[in-house]
Amino acid sequence: MCSVTPPRCCYFRCAGEKEVEKHVRIIDNKLVYRSGEETLVIEPWGRDGLRVRVTPLPETIDRPWALTEPVDTQAHIETSDTAATIRNGKISARIRDIYTQKGHLEFFKWADETPIPILREYDYRVHAHNPGTRRFKSVGDGLFECELHFEAQDGERLYGMGENATGRLNLKGCVIDLYQRHVKAVVPFVVSSRGYGFLWNNPSLGRAEFGNNMTRWVSRGSKQIDYYITAGDSYADLMENYTDVTGHAPEFPWWASGFWQCKLRYKTQEEFLSVAREFKRRGLPLSVLVIDFKHWDITGNWRLDPKFWPDPKAMVEELDAMGVRIMISPWTLVDEKSENFAHMKEHGMFTGSIGGRKDTVSFDGPKYQYDPTNPEAAKFLWSKWKENYFDIGIRTFWLDPCDEFHNIEEYDQVLFHIGPATETHAYFPVAHQKNIYEGLIAAGEKEVVTICRNAWAGSQRYGACPAPHDILSSFEHLEEYMKVGLNVAMSGIPWWSCDIGGFITHDNSSPRFHELMVRWYQYAVFTPVFRTHGNRPNNEPWSIGGDSYRHVRAAILLRERLRPYVMAQMKLASEEGLPPMRPIFFDFADDPKAEEVEDQFLFGPDLLVAPITKFEARSREVYLPIGTEWTCAWTGQRQPGGQVVEADAPIERIPVYVRGDDAGLLGLFKKVYSE
Repeated sequence: MCSVTPPRCCYFRCAGEKEVEKHVRIIDNKLVYRSGEETLVIEPWGRDGLRVRVTPLPETIDRPWALTEPVDTQAHIETSDTAATIRNGKISARIRDIYTQKGHLEFFKWADETPIPILREYDYRVHAHNPGTRRFKSVGDGLFECELHFEAQDGERLYGMGENATGRLNLKGCVIDLYQRHVKAVVPFVVSSRGYGFLWNNPSLGRAEFGNNMTRWVSRGSKQIDYYITAGDSYADLMENYTDVTGHAPEFPWWASGFWQCKLRYKTQEEFLSVAREFKRRGLPLSVLVIDFKHWDITGNWRLDPKFWPDPKAMVEELDAMGVRIMISPWTLVDEKSENFAHMKEHGMFTGSIGGRKDTVSFDGPKYQYDPTNPEAAKFLWSKWKENYFDIGIRTFWLDPCDEFHNIEEYDQVLFHIGPATETHAYFPVAHQKNIYEGLIAAGEKEVVTICRNAWAGSQRYGACPAPHDILSSFEHLEEYMKVGLNVAMSGIPWWSCDIGGFITHDNSSPRFHELMVRWYQYAVFTPVFRTHGNRPNNEPWSIGGDSYRHVRAAILLRERLRPYVMAQMKLASEEGLPPMRPIFFDFADDPKAEEVEDQFLFGPDLLVAPITKFEARSREVYLPIGTEWTCAWTGQRQPGGQVVEADAPIERIPVYVRGDDAGLLGLFKKVYSE
């Protein structure tokens, strides 16, 4: 065994197989393997992480995508006659030739100086049915359809991948298409119960398959395979390592921790102001009030239509005096009749398409779509938003849409400034979020939170709070999107919101609807951003109907009391990448029963939340994790952990437990109905 400290460039001179000497070398702290068919580069990346790139081209491409944060880490490299190993802290990779593959990779987590296998490329074992563990097939324009195959492990649990309605928290056994849509925000970072996190650092169209026999990552068009892998002793370690290399969320502002009121839509300035005034009259806390789309006269004229919004400066001043912030949704589409169309068209600021056949998208007729990957388009759009929104005091933006707007079947026809969408599709939301974040910061805004219709890896560093749009107003979607939110948290995106009550509303008057709204509010108190939205006229707390108002009011008042606790969790999210809303196994990894629970969660370390997701349910089973006592937040009854209890859930409350007996936290839950 020989130990190598990397100079600028050197070749291994190890005794033994000439093939190792022929294929492996070190360049600038990187382990490089070259065969006749591909170039593979492994390098240390941040704390306890490695970045791997593989291409059929002579050299790999230095394109950061999500891995934007500076890294300065030295690797320890060892070689033998038959293998080479690169180690960075708690993770190492071994590359060697096996019977069916040259340059086979296996990854290890180090514990007490002992390497423990965590992930390895698939071994087809015989050549007769070996399609290749790393596959590249040319699809033109210098792109390749790429595949990467890993061996599946029995009992492994997988979490993350952003917003995907799989109906499950554990993604083992799921197939996830890699494209972005307003109810689907793929963040291709997956966390394993085996102690590693894996980022597919590739925004192309593709697919991830977490099968019981194999894990397969597929890109429909890339120049290389590019991924990052990190190891850690806890889920918190993995999230912090990932956040360090993809970016930390900014500091979460106090105003954003309260209640956000929204619906489709407030059509006039007077209607909008009347809602804010009614909140004040009723003594209901309100942090943010939202102006939705179609506040313009023509799509692409980024300003409030003076016919319906005659004095926006006075409106902003009145809400400022109430302590209420305005968020607005300007959209990114442009009609040919817009005053901005000619300039943008002349300067190539719109997305294009192959052969020009799909240059427009459909939204109340054909519209053009600004290209956020084009620096000139970004600069022009922000100049209009700044002039017509920011400069009159509207400083918070709803980025709806911030996903590519073509039909799904047209995605591979779209062209961006940075390349074809086949290769770069998922970068669209990050590019738009980056443009608006940097515009706001340059204009002097220090507190940036954007509600976003989409997200991808790294969105968190631009103040993005993804929220699934157009979900159903149903108990079924309440349950499903609770699990979606937990997987978003496991994807390195700490801020998340879900439309309270759901958006698409087929029934807005029945007792079932009234109860759904109550239960959704009670759940949403314990989400990072507490925001309602819906396509229904009765979406204000007092207009929902039935006997709902007193329960909704109690939920809003409880959230108001909890704001200091919320802010403490958000501070940890920004500093350490620790998601405030997380599965219970996150904190109780040594409790084997915790990993089986998918319908309850932790909000911070001290609140255990068990939502009610069934109509007319008035109790439910709750698992109390082992190793501590739990106190019912409502009754004060203490229970030992490590058991399932039948918790009461009258319409006034959902089961919530406080870890230990924190008197200050328990006091926040008292007498919310009498306030």
